[in-house]
Amino acid sequence: MTREIGKKRATIWEVARLAGVSHQTVSRYLKNDSGMRATTRTKIGQAIDELGYRPNLAARSMRTKRSNRIAVVLPELANFGPIPILHGASSIARAAGYMTDVIGIEGDEHHRTESAVALLESGQVDGILSFAPLSPEFTESTRKPIVVLDEYDDDMRSHGELANGDPAEEIIRHLAELGHRRFLHVSGSQDWTSARNRRAVYLEAIAKLGLESYGVVDGDWSVRSGYEAARDLPEDSGVTAVLAANDFVAMGVIRGFQDRGVRVPDEVSVFGWDNEQFTRYFMPTISTVDLDRDTLGRQAMLSLLALLGEEQPPSGPVAGRFKIVPRESSGPAPR
Repeated sequence: MTREIGKKRATIWEVARLAGVSHQTVSRYLKNDSGMRATTRTKIGQAIDELGYRPNLAARSMRTKRSNRIAVVLPELANFGPIPILHGASSIARAAGYMTDVIGIEGDEHHRTESAVALLESGQVDGILSFAPLSPEFTESTRKPIVVLDEYDDDMRSHGELANGDPAEEIIRHLAELGHRRFLHVSGSQDWTSARNRRAVYLEAIAKLGLESYGVVDGDWSVRSGYEAARDLPEDSGVTAVLAANDFVAMGVIRGFQDRGVRVPDEVSVFGWDNEQFTRYFMPTISTVDLDRDTLGRQAMLSLLALLGEEQPPSGPVAGRFKIVPRESSGPAPR
């Protein structure tokens, strides 16, 4: 149901009435009370959507002396952005009645920390969620509402949870169960922690499982590097499975094999990483690794909201954040 322009703003009591709960329960929902039953959360969420309810931020700001805004800090603003993480974080903030501002702060972590502190002290925002490092001596001693997710370095290269290479072993195990014994890895740029971790875990898994690696091709995350790796692979290499550093490299590998007349996956299986949208529409669809970035962002924002409410933040990582997604580009080893 869409509310007409000029209609009176829906109230928390109307939401409560439609959901069949008390207005105190709706208030708990807006504060992201983790102890609330899933069925209750669903009813309240549906009522909010139907009524088009939005918290009255101006009134709350006057009452609490808060801005009702949260800054999400990145090392810089560029064409690349962690959109799924931002979506998860902003959805939690919005449900709690906060607006989010994405801010790029260039420079090293010392300069970024000074800018973050100045932003907080100005009163323009109530809290800061930083996806980039801040000075440890500040973040460990301050009681200010700052949460550092720390998933990107000063140059927007992923590290932290985003750089976890463990799924590489799961991919190798999966392909080994399908009969593959000789592998190739086309890596990403080695100045990225994520590329180094994926390469290291790949080599460890090969050794642990008693398999063979034809080698590692030093790529640069590009489609071209994948294409050239497949184009230049000797016909007698014996490789039946390729682990690409990301989905763009995997797309290049597949196209390189196709241009040589090598069938994917009948003769060679190919696995990518990141679950980019195009992987579901490429021919063949690309096997990949999915990372639940949305949940990563939601959990980080919940931690910040807990600080703002002087509550205990959620603890521990989210189980099952990574999962491998086999599709048409991988299959049994050729007989």
